[in-house]
Amino acid sequence: MSQLQNIMPVELNSQPSLNSSSVESEVSDLKVGAAWLTGASLSSLRELLDACSQGVMRSAIHWVRVACQAKRIAADQPIAAEEILAGPATVLRYLRLLSKVLQDAEKNGSPNLPGKPRANSQGRECVPVLPVRSLFDGLTFMGLEAEIWRQKDSNPNELFTSNWRASDNTKANVVGVLGAGNVSSIPATDMLYKIFHNRESVLLKLNPVNDYLEPIFKDAFRPLVDAKLLRIVCGGIEVGDAIVKHDSIGSLHLTGSHLTHDVIVWGSDPLERTARKRENRPLVTKSVTSELGNVTPWIIVPGLYTDKQLRTQAEHVVAGIVNNASFNCLATKMIVTSRGWAQRVAFLDLIDAFFRKIPPRFAYYPGAHQRFVRATGKPFPEASDGTLPWTLIRDTNPSESPHLYEEESFVCVCAETQLAENAPETFLESAVDFVNDRIFGTLCATLTLPSGFRQRQATAVDRALVKLRYGAVCINQWPGVAYGIMTPPWGGYPGATIAEPLSGIGHVHNTFCVSDIDKTVLWGPLCNFPKPAWFPTHQTANQVAWDLLRLYDNPSIFRLPKLFFHALHG
Repeated sequence: MSQLQNIMPVELNSQPSLNSSSVESEVSDLKVGAAWLTGASLSSLRELLDACSQGVMRSAIHWVRVACQAKRIAADQPIAAEEILAGPATVLRYLRLLSKVLQDAEKNGSPNLPGKPRANSQGRECVPVLPVRSLFDGLTFMGLEAEIWRQKDSNPNELFTSNWRASDNTKANVVGVLGAGNVSSIPATDMLYKIFHNRESVLLKLNPVNDYLEPIFKDAFRPLVDAKLLRIVCGGIEVGDAIVKHDSIGSLHLTGSHLTHDVIVWGSDPLERTARKRENRPLVTKSVTSELGNVTPWIIVPGLYTDKQLRTQAEHVVAGIVNNASFNCLATKMIVTSRGWAQRVAFLDLIDAFFRKIPPRFAYYPGAHQRFVRATGKPFPEASDGTLPWTLIRDTNPSESPHLYEEESFVCVCAETQLAENAPETFLESAVDFVNDRIFGTLCATLTLPSGFRQRQATAVDRALVKLRYGAVCINQWPGVAYGIMTPPWGGYPGATIAEPLSGIGHVHNTFCVSDIDKTVLWGPLCNFPKPAWFPTHQTANQVAWDLLRLYDNPSIFRLPKLFFHALHG
C-alpha cells in the first residue's frame, strides 16, 4: 500500500544544526556504527534498506514540496516532475535495486545481472545493467539499454567487486560526504553508496543551498541514523573544514566543481596551491573521491533525419539544458555539429523555438547571474524575479571563446561549434578527438546518430565509444537518464588524480557491483515512445513521476495501467 500522505504546509529549515566543536560527538557515534558495519550480514543490510524505502515513501510529498518551494516552481504542475524524479523516485529505485542485489548475492553468492555480458568489436566486455526486469524497466524505460564497458584486459572471471561483502580484512571507516546543493538525490545516493557498497559509516554535510533537506533526510533515513551509520549536518565553511580535518574521518567524498576540490585538497591561496601541487604536498592526505563538473558535449553526427527525429533530438538537447534551471553537472553545454550538415540551421532553430516556449526559471543557485554574464560575454540586467533566459550561442570556436570550452558555466547557456568534416564517419572520428582534447571534463557526453548508422558502421561506432574519455556516453539520450537509473556507475572517466581531478575520482551507484569499469554506454532510439517524462513539453510529467514512485514502492503489474495512461497523455 502506498504511504504517500497529505502533510502540513512547508516550512524551510535553513538553520545549521551543528557547529565544528560538535563534530566530535557525531564522529564518535559513527565509529561505533562503522565497526558493526564491517561484519554485518547481507540480510541485516537488506533490513536497513527496506526500512529506508518505507521512510522515503513516508517523506516523499514533503520532500518534493520543500524542493519545489526552494526553487520557486509549482508543486502541482508538470515541472514538479524534476523534483520527484531527481529526488525520492531515484532514491527509492536505488534502495529497491540494492535490496534485490543483496538478496541475490545472499542466495547465489553474487548479484544477478539483467543479461549476459558480451564482447564488442573492440574486444571489450560489455555488461548489461538495464533494463531490470524486477522493476519493469523494459516498459517504463522502453527502448533503452545500458551496459558497463569494462577496461581493457579485465578478467571475465572477476566480474564483481568484493568490498560490499563482510570480511575480516575490512577496516572500520568513517567517510565525510560533502553533498551537492542542486539535486536532492545526489547526497542521498552518495551516502547510500558509501554505506552499502563500501561499508563505511557517513557524516553527510548538506550544501547550504539545500540544507532544508536535513529534517526530511533524518526522517527518511532514520534506520541508518539509529544504527549509527549516518549523521546529517548543516553549516558553512567552519563545519566543512572540521570534517575535512578530523583525524577519525578516514576518507572524503565531495560533489561540486574541480575548483572546490582544489581548495580543499591544495589550499585556498592560489600561490600556495600551485606550490603544493608542484611539490606534491596536499593539505589532505586521506583518500578523496569525487564527482565534479563537466562541459557536457552533445555530438550530432551529420545525416538525413526525418522531421520527427530532428524535433525529438532537439527536445532531448533542450531537456538537458532547462532541467533544474540548468544547474546540473550533466546539463548540455556544447553542441558539436558539422559545418556542411544540411539540417544544421533547422536543428538549431528548433532548439531556439523550444526555448521561446519554455518560461524562464528562477536562478536559485548562488552566483548564477555573474556566471551568465561571463558565459555570454554581454552585460545583462538582473531580472526583478531572479530569472535568466535560456540562451544558445551559435558558431563558437575555442580561440575566440575559450571559457565556453574550458569552464563549466553552471547556468542556462549552451554553445554550439562546427567541425569541418562532412562525411558521417570522418566527422565522428574528428568529433571524438575534439571533445576529448578541447572540452573540459570527463563526466558524460551524448552522440546523436542518424537512423541505421550504428548498424552500418558498427565497428566505427564501437571504436568511437571506446575512445571517448567520459564516464558515461549516451546514444540519442540525455545523460541525466544514465544518472537516474542508478544501475550504472556514475563518475568521471578513470585515471583522474587529486592533482588533476577533472570530473572526479572514483564513482557511485554501480548497483550490480561490477569491477574494472571503463565507462557506461546508454543506448536509446532517435524518437522515444512514449514521450519522456523529463521533456519540458510533457503535460502530465508530474503524474507520471508520482506513478513511477508508487511502482518502485510496490513493483506490481497492477501499477502499470495508470502509469501508462498518464505517460500516453503527455
